[in-house]
Amino acid sequence: MSKILVLAEKPSVGRDLAKVLKCNSNKRSYIEGNKYIVTWALGHLVTLASPESYDDKYKSWNMENLPMLPNKMKLEVIKKSSKQFYEIKKLLGRNDIESVVIATDAGREGELVARWILDKCHYRGSLSRLWISSQTDKAILDGFKNLKNGKEYENLYKAATARAEADWVVGLNVTRALTCRYNASLSAGRVQTPTLAMIVNRENEIKHFKPKAYYTINGKCNGFNLTHVDSKNNSRIFDVKVAESIVAKTNKEEGTVVEVKESAKKNYAPMLYDLTELQRDCNKIFGYSAKQTLSIMQRLYENHKILTYPRTDSRHITTDIVPTLKDRLKSVSFGNYRMFCDDIIRKGIKANKSFVDNNRVSDHHAIIPTEERVIISHLSSEERNVYDLVIKRFLSVMLPPFEYIQTTVDVNVKGERFLAKGKVVQSKGWKAVYDREMDDDKEDIDDLREQMLPKFEKGEKVKILSVDMKKGETKPPARFNEGTLLSAMENPQKYVHVDKNAAKTLGETGGIGTVATRADIIEKLYNMFYIEKKGKDIIPTSKGIQLIDLVPEDLKSPLLTAQWESDLELISKGKANDKKFITSMRDYATKLVGDVKSSSDKFVHDNVTGSKCPKCGKYMLEVKTKTGVMNVCQDRECGHRESISRTTNARCPECKKKLILKGHGEGQIYVCSGANCNFREKASSFNKRFDKKSDKVNKRDVNNYMKKMKKEADAPINDAFAGLMDLFKESNK
Repeated sequence: MSKILVLAEKPSVGRDLAKVLKCNSNKRSYIEGNKYIVTWALGHLVTLASPESYDDKYKSWNMENLPMLPNKMKLEVIKKSSKQFYEIKKLLGRNDIESVVIATDAGREGELVARWILDKCHYRGSLSRLWISSQTDKAILDGFKNLKNGKEYENLYKAATARAEADWVVGLNVTRALTCRYNASLSAGRVQTPTLAMIVNRENEIKHFKPKAYYTINGKCNGFNLTHVDSKNNSRIFDVKVAESIVAKTNKEEGTVVEVKESAKKNYAPMLYDLTELQRDCNKIFGYSAKQTLSIMQRLYENHKILTYPRTDSRHITTDIVPTLKDRLKSVSFGNYRMFCDDIIRKGIKANKSFVDNNRVSDHHAIIPTEERVIISHLSSEERNVYDLVIKRFLSVMLPPFEYIQTTVDVNVKGERFLAKGKVVQSKGWKAVYDREMDDDKEDIDDLREQMLPKFEKGEKVKILSVDMKKGETKPPARFNEGTLLSAMENPQKYVHVDKNAAKTLGETGGIGTVATRADIIEKLYNMFYIEKKGKDIIPTSKGIQLIDLVPEDLKSPLLTAQWESDLELISKGKANDKKFITSMRDYATKLVGDVKSSSDKFVHDNVTGSKCPKCGKYMLEVKTKTGVMNVCQDRECGHRESISRTTNARCPECKKKLILKGHGEGQIYVCSGANCNFREKASSFNKRFDKKSDKVNKRDVNNYMKKMKKEADAPINDAFAGLMDLFKESNK
């Protein structure tokens, strides 16, 4: 009897598919049933071959061997996961396999995972594609009833291959050129370099910013306050003498109400979440990193099956999802959300263009709850936080607008204009879902706050009890945090100087990188020690600042990667030629290498310590990581590194603040991070004590369940981008 081989991206997804497809015979590397055999990759099992596989001369990094431009790019099996690859190859060679269903993630990178495996196995048989946006049993069954022809995704595969080859050709060549030219571990790329450039440029703006003093004038009346504004509605005065004269002129005088405006206003709910918007909010509200949020989302999608596909850049749903909304509302009808769900269902779901629009959905619709009911006790606090955000946003788009009456009172005092603003809420609408009132309205006038106002009539006299003047200073632009950096990557045209045509291109292509890669790019900037954290703020290191000075000019521009993404999108739709794209990338890599070779710039390590490397004897460099400090050898060929201090999740037994682990080896000690706490203890004795206590307070069942899922979701899954970075790291040792 012939069978169909189903290829998933991860073991957890493979097991879910096997359960739905009634495959019960577990063979460790695959699960077999009467009709289907389900197997899985571990992320990428196959990647582009390393430079040395083309020629032995590339084993050592020499400028004279650059650029590296193989005539034909080769694929190779990733060693650490080769066992699973050869198990899949055996399955593909079975006589009873009649066709293959690609069931990897429904996107460009997921397509690449499967196609490279099939190509390396020389599979040329029948091919179908499972394309779903959630991992519920119903979604899987529906997906298998509506499998797509694999040929429909050939262009997507071409675009994915073109992206991978371009990153190899440009990234590896520029990285080797920079590293050889400056004898330092440096890397550059089409996404990471313009992202770093924005961070460095912002730091330069802050460094060269000169604050300017300004003054605001407020009048105190009986039960309310007035703010002075000029003819342009600006409340800031930059001339102190002018400000002082206004205070003297209006203090304890009588004003006349010139105008009272009352206008009914409606504030509609923000759009549904895509991944970037969700990462932004999680960083702002909970302090989660972009990568952490994505990891949590993957667990909610794959393990719990309660949220839809996370790696989406769409903020709308399609019309075919509308009939499922009632069931999705029922799935989140618990706790405080029940009354909102019942109200929406009772009044009828109004699917309008604000959240239902086929034309504004790309590969996947916005992130929304699935029809699967949640078991709240199975969620960690992090998972609950993210799930709550998505539920609130989901409910809010189906609830009425927030309605209020805004009152603006215009008062003339001795020829000077003063204003007061007030708001009376008519209906909370969607804002009732949120614990605290959200107000997305932007004030038109600086420092003019809304307040409860008495009733006014035009011509009414107002007594000014006192007038005071406050001094302020203009502030430099804020440093990026992970949330605002994601915004800048999505809309770089707002943060860099580009002409109108370039700004339009950046807007249309969605900026730098994709929703799926931005978190990894930010992590990579930390791991290369180009950036570090100061509280929530991101600041560039000396290494990062110097790199931006050293790399060729056009590699810093976000326009380059936006143009790449635009070309790749056209390739995926069959409207552009992938071969022409790769040829242009090879030419570009040659130009970049030439620019680096001809540079007369120098790179200087300004973080050299007095400690020598135990392996090669050269002085170590002190670098800051996301969680602490480490020393790394300055010799790229040595690559030795050792931890100096690291903030842990262990808590001080005295003040409950986080403990810092200092030193390495037997000499490690825990030190409290609290400013007024002197707790310190040897790591070995602290760990023994901690282990004994943990035995007593063990919620075994729930904790073991949670750990198992988190370990599975966060396990090192091979990734094409990470694989490329491994090439950099290996060669840097």
